[in-house]
Amino acid sequence: MNIIQITPGAGSMFCGGCLRDNALVKELRRLGHETLMVPLYLPLTLDEEDQSQGTPIFFGGINVYLQQKSSFFRNVPGWLHNLLSSPRLLKLAAGSAAKTRAEDVGELTLSMLRGEDGNQVRELEQLINWLRGQPTPDVVNLSNALLLGLARRLKSDLGVPVVCTLQGEDTFLDALPTALREEAWGLLSERASAVDLFVAPSQYFGDLMRKRLGVPAEKIRIVHNGINLDGYGTASPSDPRRHAPPVLGYFARMCREKGLETVVDAFIALKQRGGHPGLKLKVGGSCGPTDAVLVEALKKRLQAGGLAEDVSFFPNLDRPGKIDFLKSLTVFSAPALYGEAFGLYVIEALASGVPVVQPRHAAFPELLHATQGGLLYDPQDPEALAASIDQLLTHPEQARDLGEKGRRAVTEKFTVERMATDLVEVYGQAGAARAFFHSQSGLPQ
Repeated sequence: MNIIQITPGAGSMFCGGCLRDNALVKELRRLGHETLMVPLYLPLTLDEEDQSQGTPIFFGGINVYLQQKSSFFRNVPGWLHNLLSSPRLLKLAAGSAAKTRAEDVGELTLSMLRGEDGNQVRELEQLINWLRGQPTPDVVNLSNALLLGLARRLKSDLGVPVVCTLQGEDTFLDALPTALREEAWGLLSERASAVDLFVAPSQYFGDLMRKRLGVPAEKIRIVHNGINLDGYGTASPSDPRRHAPPVLGYFARMCREKGLETVVDAFIALKQRGGHPGLKLKVGGSCGPTDAVLVEALKKRLQAGGLAEDVSFFPNLDRPGKIDFLKSLTVFSAPALYGEAFGLYVIEALASGVPVVQPRHAAFPELLHATQGGLLYDPQDPEALAASIDQLLTHPEQARDLGEKGRRAVTEKFTVERMATDLVEVYGQAGAARAFFHSQSGLPQ
């Protein structure tokens, strides 16, 4: 099968969607499928070899931004347009991309969702023309629903089915100012009609987005995210790192929404109880300029409480560093405050044999039911997280059992090979769905 994967770059930050898509493309190629990964906006920041190497970056972030701000930049000479899309400039721009907030890019988001009717139509034409020069694909996969403005032209101009992965777009869109938010969801629903099939990483998120986009249930498929297990090895329940001193770990973006402050609160509560002398907290994950503000505030709070020496921060680790970090933990928690679509960090922790403690909401009950790798707590109870962590620290045999069950489940159900194989099946279904639609409408295929 010939597949085109279109993925937006997140600048200097590690992005879960980018990591997932990059691993997927690598695995699809390993399975024998011709797969082209097309980056948008900015370079991808990854913890594995970049599968988009050799492919130009389309919708260069500088041009996209300037075209939104001024009509002058929508018609500049080709040499200036190309200069603003140069890899060197985009790399420089990537350093400040993490400062972008939903409320700051609302109008730009709407323009991108308008596709051929938006201010970035020049970028869309450039992408379409370049893709026409490539071998005709069997399917185009959009990384997330914020790219739906591309779907109509990709489908009509290339004559192929379009699949769209759903990856937590609701959180971004709901953070837009009210008027823009309503219009964005309306555009998203309208543009969704051009997509043959949507792929959600969990039943929870598939059901949520089906309702919010207003698409029929038969257009939604569920394919759990998977990870590359290289380097994780086989966790040993007798690993001395699971014993004294115990280590509570968090690994996700270092922000309030992912639950960093909640974990720190639980750690402080556990230290004040005094039941686990020597307990440490390790915090890892992506940390951009806006995240650093919260991190510094938490460090000051820990310092004031006399706990600074018990907490270590490990921002922006590479893949080997991340795996070593996870393997050093006794218990893991990343208690996201919002409706997490999946939670790849849960699977990564379980792959390391580390039991997890997560809130009983969003996709977490689904993941823990499938893996049996941890405990769920009531997020409405402010003491429940600390109590659940305390339970696993107090009963290490239970913690080891949950960690081992989780590790086995990940190796069976949540590998990148499983994800890629399931997606190839969906791609085939998308082609059949498109053929059926044309046969019913009388349009040529």
